[in-house]
Amino acid sequence: MSFHDGTGAASARSDGTPEPQERDENAAAEIHAAADPALSEDLALALLNRPDLPPEALEALSKNGSVIRNRKVRRGVVGHPKTPRHVSVPLLRHLYTFDLMQVALTPIVPADVKRAAEEILANKLGSISSGERLTLARRASPRIAGELLVDKEARVMQAALDNSRLTEALVVKAVVRQDAPGRLVETVCHHAKWSVRREVRIALLRCEKTPLARALEFARALPPPLVREILRNSRLPASTKAYITRELDQR
Repeated sequence: MSFHDGTGAASARSDGTPEPQERDENAAAEIHAAADPALSEDLALALLNRPDLPPEALEALSKNGSVIRNRKVRRGVVGHPKTPRHVSVPLLRHLYTFDLMQVALTPIVPADVKRAAEEILANKLGSISSGERLTLARRASPRIAGELLVDKEARVMQAALDNSRLTEALVVKAVVRQDAPGRLVETVCHHAKWSVRREVRIALLRCEKTPLARALEFARALPPPLVREILRNSRLPASTKAYITRELDQR
């Protein structure tokens, strides 16, 4: 059927969908605008607000030196769902810390781009300021919050524990690490949210830095057969394991 056929044209007009020729013309105009050296920041951001912007326009925008230096434009290109991976992933390395955080938290960003943003952000944690790490601990994605559980500053670690996105699995992973800081273990042992979780308690019973009093409390809340199994592979001090075992024998 010809695109100029009366029936087809009427159907296209009734549902508001542009004719193919019109779509091609629109796309060409957007690509041309994205590549225009005279493009302003405001017009670039207006283009990026279009969810149907063609990938070719996004690639042209990424190569437009007059606007891609702008922080908002860079983040907009990376965060657009139609941006090709070969454009968005290299551009991640030119984003600021909190722009990377936003990319990782944006629902429409493809999962692999989010993972790449988190990887770059995780590698930067050792070189950014205390204040930036504190903000990330409070607001960042679960992966980054989990990394910050072992931060050298207690306030950053505490903020990461209180991050609403943090998962139980990440707390368990941090606690059972051989190099888990003693202050992390101690804080988790008394944390209102995490200290009552069964899997976290099991992890704490495997950790050599768990205080005796808390280890006893957690062991008393679990079935004896499970506690005996945990103790077989636990790194708790021998004296602590012996104390718990005696209690188990008396139940």
